[in-house]
Amino acid sequence: MNLKTWYLLAFMFLFQGITAQIKDPVKFKYSINTLSDNEYEAVLTATIDKNWKVYSKDLPPDSGVPTQMTLSSTAGLQTIGGVVEVGKKHDEFSEAFGVQIVYFVDRVLFKQRFKLKNNAAPATVTAEITYMTCDDRICLAPNTLEFSQTITPVGPNTSATATPLPEAVAKADTVMTIAADTATAATELPAMARQEGLKVATMDFANPLTNCGVEAQTNDENFWTYLLLGFFGGLIALLTPCVFPMIPLTVSFFTKGALGSAKGKRDAFIYGFFILLIFVLLSVPFHIIDGIAGNIFNQISTSVWLNVTFFVIFLYFAGSFFGYYDITLPSSIANRSSRAEDAGGIIGIFFMALTLVIVSFSCTGPILGSLLGSAVTGSADVPMLLTFALAGFGLSWAIVFGLLALFPQTLQRLPKSGGWMNTVKVVLGFIELGLALKFLSKADLVSKTFFLKRELFIALWIIITIGLVLYLFGKIRFPHDDKKPKISLTRRILGFAGIGFIIYLIQGLIPGDRPKLQHLSGILPPINVSYFHQEGDGILGMHPSHDYFEAIETAKRENKPLLIDFTGYGCENCRKMEEFVWSEPDILPILQNDVVLASLYVDDKEALPEAKQTSVDMGNGQRKKIKTIGDKWSLFQQINFNNNSQPHYVLVTPDGKVINTPVSGYMSKEDFKNFLTCGIGFYKRNSK
Repeated sequence: MNLKTWYLLAFMFLFQGITAQIKDPVKFKYSINTLSDNEYEAVLTATIDKNWKVYSKDLPPDSGVPTQMTLSSTAGLQTIGGVVEVGKKHDEFSEAFGVQIVYFVDRVLFKQRFKLKNNAAPATVTAEITYMTCDDRICLAPNTLEFSQTITPVGPNTSATATPLPEAVAKADTVMTIAADTATAATELPAMARQEGLKVATMDFANPLTNCGVEAQTNDENFWTYLLLGFFGGLIALLTPCVFPMIPLTVSFFTKGALGSAKGKRDAFIYGFFILLIFVLLSVPFHIIDGIAGNIFNQISTSVWLNVTFFVIFLYFAGSFFGYYDITLPSSIANRSSRAEDAGGIIGIFFMALTLVIVSFSCTGPILGSLLGSAVTGSADVPMLLTFALAGFGLSWAIVFGLLALFPQTLQRLPKSGGWMNTVKVVLGFIELGLALKFLSKADLVSKTFFLKRELFIALWIIITIGLVLYLFGKIRFPHDDKKPKISLTRRILGFAGIGFIIYLIQGLIPGDRPKLQHLSGILPPINVSYFHQEGDGILGMHPSHDYFEAIETAKRENKPLLIDFTGYGCENCRKMEEFVWSEPDILPILQNDVVLASLYVDDKEALPEAKQTSVDMGNGQRKKIKTIGDKWSLFQQINFNNNSQPHYVLVTPDGKVINTPVSGYMSKEDFKNFLTCGIGFYKRNSK
């Protein structure tokens, strides 16, 4: 949103709550190029806002809505070839759809060559485009737009000219906003809305009955999650045989040196800072790579071979943790860094920190590799996630060394080095085996082999956990374990925790009406990749209405509030909400018992009766067609709630009044539960 717009909103602050919800991420420009005497090229140029994407025409079935471009003319025309997309294609694997999806960002041109059947007189050529756009949290309803230009042929062997209408800028916007700008739309929209009966007079989303709602979500949560993951990963690495014995030696060097304790403590803090700096600097190459090829991480994260490679690497890491071999950097690197310590001063301290990072690589490498694999295959903003993860990792080390330098007497309370450190490594080895299966599963999904079903994945995790439990109770040993290991209380507690985890996993092998093992969502294969999955009409055992007017009558009969779910078959974030949030044990009963659910699909392609099909003049030579059920519910959402994003949730009373502030996009379980309980509670307290 530019500065001018912010000034306008500040001036018109009374209307901010009504207008701020409209999404306008894609703008089109229509042009016609003359290629020869009677050969032309229609071009629709889409300019896409940052963080938004438009799906390609080449999408797999049962995923998002592919872009479609068609041409028609008053003089008749014949297309030459198919639609050509000109732009940088991005592809990534969709966890929600279980397929590879293709999309464009920033800018894309859709081109279609054609000939006129009658090239002797001016002809109007109309381009129609249907497209869908999404960002990381929401998807907008599929939009169908029309653009028109007139071609005036001037005879053989001369160039024809296209008489352009005013620049056709297609706004993926609500028709109510456009109605304020064009007189034609202002007269057609209310008439059309009355004809279809879509405008509900009692609905006033800007003035709900109660003011409870959900605070706006931010996209920064993943960064802090990875910071914490890196922090805990660093703490675990400190307990490994490669690092733990070095802690008292290093701290003692600073606190007991001849230079004095005050200066020694200062140098210890500098040492900790350099450790943090070195780990953060490890992420710099990924920022450089991302700057050169911005979508490279999306591309490699959905590569079958990359995920298979990560699977093999994680198995290799596990073997190292089990003690069968060590993963080390070339000794020459450590030797050079160690010699550089003699420089003294701050430079010497820096190389001391660098030496620690290098010589501990055999233990820290697999942990850092796990963070790298998780970030590369789990997000579009890989460099920043890695920076936060590595910063967390280095921060944990910096804090430990800094605090121990400040309170050196604490060193005496640290446990002595011993066999327990190898136990930590072996436990990490079993964790690496479990994580390796995640990458194998993703390769299986991307390649569409679907061999690693959800139940098989769970069974393999059970087997791995059984191995871990047997190890913790001393029933199996690895190369660096004592011949007669002492089974400490900690090992016993972890062993019983492993047994509990096995019991938890077993429930995932039992078919049920709703997904199980919700704490492992995003790690396990999708619920539809299952030996027991069968396609059905219900959602988590529920059968929502797909018509608002039928649902509101049911709400009146049952005296329950109505939950309107504006959704789409091609809406990835909608599927995430259903699988990861709706299915939660404290959410699903609310949906089943306390509300009437109406799921209105804005991309439903079933045609409306011909008498109810119409179009809305959006100005500047474009018209929005209303010809399908999806078009109808999309328009219903726009004229009643001034919103065109999915998922979008609205709670209304049986007489059609909005109870509380509607919410959009993928959100946490806590936010969605707060939205539901607040609105339902208000209705129960105030209904007869």
